[in-house]
Amino acid sequence: MTLTNLNTGFRDDEQRRRVQRVIHDRLADDRDPQEYRFLMRFWWQLVMSYQEVSMDELSQNVGKPKLAVIEALISAIRSSHAEIDAWIATTQIVFPVIQDRGYRTAQDDES
Repeated sequence: MTLTNLNTGFRDDEQRRRVQRVIHDRLADDRDPQEYRFLMRFWWQLVMSYQEVSMDELSQNVGKPKLAVIEALISAIRSSHAEIDAWIATTQIVFPVIQDRGYRTAQDDES
């Protein structure tokens, strides 16, 4: 499955940014650097017309629950804007916001 031109499947830039926020805030946890790196490459790919990351790379480096969510997003992007909106709503319920522990530690060190 090729992942090129995902950027053309969004209603507008705001919908794409909402999807990117969900990926960044709820899926990409920097406590797992390998998974984080590949999720952020996918995050970037949503803006680009070329392939930044392959489905095989995602399959090898992203855990099964998050991979299933990414696959559902790809399907939604290729299907309809309404399905993308539904993906956003569902994913926000299933995955809580990841707490940025590095930022919090840096803030505590400054105090």
